[in-house]
Amino acid sequence: MSWGTELWDQFDNLEKHTQCGIDILEKYIKFVKERTEIELSYAKQLRNLSKKYQPKKNSKEEEEYRYTACKAFLSTLNEMNDYAGQHEVISENMTSQIIVELARYVQELKQERKSHFHDGRKAQQHIETCWKQLESSKRRFERDCKEADRAQQYFEKMDADINVTKADVEKARQQAQMRHQMAEDSKADYSSFLQKFNHEQHEYYHTHLPNIFQKIQEMEERRIVRVGESMKTYAEVDRQVIPIIGKCLDEIVKAANSIDQKNDSQLVIEAYKSGFEPPGDVEFEDYTQPMKRTVSDNSLSNSRGEGKPELKFGGKSKGKLWPFIKKNKLMSLLTSPHQPPPPPPASASPSAVPNGPQSPKQQKEPLSHRFNEFMTSKPKIHCFRSLKRGGATPEDFSNLPPEQRRKKLQQKVDELNKEIQKEMDQRDAITKMKDVYLKNPQMGDPASLDHKLTEVSQNIEKLRLEAQKFEAWLAEVEGRLPARGDQARRQSGMYDAQNPATVNNCAQDRESPDGSYTEEQSQESEVKVLAADFDDEFDDEEPLPAIGTCKALYTFEGQNEGTISVVEGETLYVIEEDKGDGWTRIRRNEDEEGYVPTSYVEVYLDKNAKDS
Repeated sequence: MSWGTELWDQFDNLEKHTQCGIDILEKYIKFVKERTEIELSYAKQLRNLSKKYQPKKNSKEEEEYRYTACKAFLSTLNEMNDYAGQHEVISENMTSQIIVELARYVQELKQERKSHFHDGRKAQQHIETCWKQLESSKRRFERDCKEADRAQQYFEKMDADINVTKADVEKARQQAQMRHQMAEDSKADYSSFLQKFNHEQHEYYHTHLPNIFQKIQEMEERRIVRVGESMKTYAEVDRQVIPIIGKCLDEIVKAANSIDQKNDSQLVIEAYKSGFEPPGDVEFEDYTQPMKRTVSDNSLSNSRGEGKPELKFGGKSKGKLWPFIKKNKLMSLLTSPHQPPPPPPASASPSAVPNGPQSPKQQKEPLSHRFNEFMTSKPKIHCFRSLKRGGATPEDFSNLPPEQRRKKLQQKVDELNKEIQKEMDQRDAITKMKDVYLKNPQMGDPASLDHKLTEVSQNIEKLRLEAQKFEAWLAEVEGRLPARGDQARRQSGMYDAQNPATVNNCAQDRESPDGSYTEEQSQESEVKVLAADFDDEFDDEEPLPAIGTCKALYTFEGQNEGTISVVEGETLYVIEEDKGDGWTRIRRNEDEEGYVPTSYVEVYLDKNAKDS
């Protein structure tokens, strides 16, 4: 099967066919190129998707990724990033192994095809030239024969005519002979050209043209084989990344299997466990008895004239119900001043005091005063108002629940130990270097390292003192936690309602190493209950709405806890009326509010706000 013998007369069709083959090859290259662009786009979208759902650094979301389910999700995102990388590999390999190679081959193929068909056309032109020469010699031979025949007829006519002279007859005879000779010469030329043409034609159809067509056939077959190999490469490039993609998917399955719901539940306990005991039962209050009413856990105040206050905190039998008081009421209890308001200055004119003279002191002291006396029995106790306002965190983390405080202190101790070890390694390195300098003075001056060695030693001593301080706090917290301390220590914070002196004895101050004060189990637990139960609630609390405005009649220096300084003539917002204790709660801006004596300001209430 050869194109040279089977398709000897289909030169033009073969030319069209080979051109279509090149067009198909270029179309295949374009197809692979678009596939690589799709792979790159897909990989880019996968990377962007993985990046979009990655947790932001140093954010609250990042803290959630310590759970196994979140870690599995994070592992899935990382594997999808690697998955995208494999699609980039597909694009790169297809570009280098198919597109680049085929583009080079197409150029070579076009050049080879052009050469073959150029040889074919050249052979065609040669045979056509031979044919034209044959036709020309043939026509000349025909013409010479006809002229020789006419010359012979003219000679015969002249020879038969008796009236013609002998000279004319001889001339006619010579002319006839010359024509016959020319015809013989033309015949010989025609015969020669005919033999030559037949030879050239035989060579053309049986040698030159088959060879050219055979080369074109081989070229076309190589193109077909090359297309097949490229298609195999196309599939193989995809197949090569399948094991790696399979590993990515296997890792995702492995991450999913690593999810441990029990471990996550335990992490939640460690993250949010406060260490407090749940509230105990509420005692029955018998109002049928004529005896004086005993102060229960859901009552934080007592009448001034009803004898000694009976406070009980810290025991299991006494439920800590005051964390369930409404937020605004609790804030009023915690932030109202600790003493009666001062009288207005004597120089003020009566007309300047629209509220009139201060009302007589009520026999029953307001609840806020009684609770604040309890709160201020410790000179350094943290005010819950500062917790609400986001005050600075104490160094000993005393604002946290016991369990969370223990974790923070343990973390701090570990960090300090790491820093100590780092400084000790540095000290050892300096010491070794100094020994080298002592043995080899030409390498350096040993005295130049003394200052650095002293500095490192001082840093180690400072860090050790700091670590001891935090270890002391950690030991204290671990001793107080119910799971770590004994039952007797847990009960050591009980208040004896029948012996008021016990309150003072059980609430003795203990000075912390940094100079601040912390409290014993009884009062500290109660205060931290409030902090733990209401810290988050206060963070989300909206500021109290203003119910009117007021104008300061006198200058007031707010030096007590919960008060605010005002200047005469200053206009401020009223957010809480005088509840009968002589104080009005006002606000200057979002972060500055407090109490001022009612007699020091002129209040203008908003009727609509007051009614609502």
